[in-house]
Amino acid sequence: MLSRRAGVLGKPVGHSLSPVLHNAGYAAAGLENWSYDATECAEDDLAGLVEGLGPEWAGLSLTMPLKEVALKVATSVSPLAEAIGAANTLVRRDDGWHAENTDVPGMVAALRSAGVTRPKSVAVLGAGGTARAALGAAAELGVRQVVLFARRAEAIDELGPVAEALRLSLSGMTWPGVARCGMHDVVISTVPKGVADDISVRWRAQTVLFDVVYDPWPTPLAASAAAAGCHIVSGLDLLLEQALGQFELFTGVPAPRAEMRAALFAARGMPLT
Repeated sequence: MLSRRAGVLGKPVGHSLSPVLHNAGYAAAGLENWSYDATECAEDDLAGLVEGLGPEWAGLSLTMPLKEVALKVATSVSPLAEAIGAANTLVRRDDGWHAENTDVPGMVAALRSAGVTRPKSVAVLGAGGTARAALGAAAELGVRQVVLFARRAEAIDELGPVAEALRLSLSGMTWPGVARCGMHDVVISTVPKGVADDISVRWRAQTVLFDVVYDPWPTPLAASAAAAGCHIVSGLDLLLEQALGQFELFTGVPAPRAEMRAALFAARGMPLT
């Protein structure tokens, strides 16, 4: 039986729980010839690495800092990934590698599970590849205006074309104003761990915070929002939802959600709720 492989690329990538998720899925689905692992890869090395992969490779998950450069190594790009300018997934096809983005539908699914349907206002913290996905999720949820808080003013300008492609009105705010993000219906923090730790936000209890960090958990940002009565969506929720989409793209088999979720929570030493 021909072995099949998939894996996650990024730098750093040693902390990734994607192998736990996907390998649990393969076991539950009876895909005995499938395996999934993690490989450290920098932006400049992605093209060479992908070009050298053998025919047993079915797909790749991409994390920071590879989500934008992934579009350059793909043979084809989905309309969604092209619109937001970022891909977290490469799928092997007969004609080459196809770039896709499962972060956007993953974010939408996680937010809808938290009761978010059609928020009036969304604030996004950060301006990297995951922030691009957050803009896509906002558009999918029917939001027309997003406020973006970024540490670099030029990063706000870089996301202007993304907002235009998604028909979003984007208002940029520099980082010193981030404490005001709590006035919005949904706050999506896409910054790396530690960046938002010192923010003192005046939260409203009706605000939903989506913090894409899952290690360590809770983050100080999430803890402060929870103390104010806010509903919290964690990076684990996103990790699971986007992985379900990747699993199905790679294998063509329905993803075993329950088993993958159980494996994820067990790996983090958290009880299932």
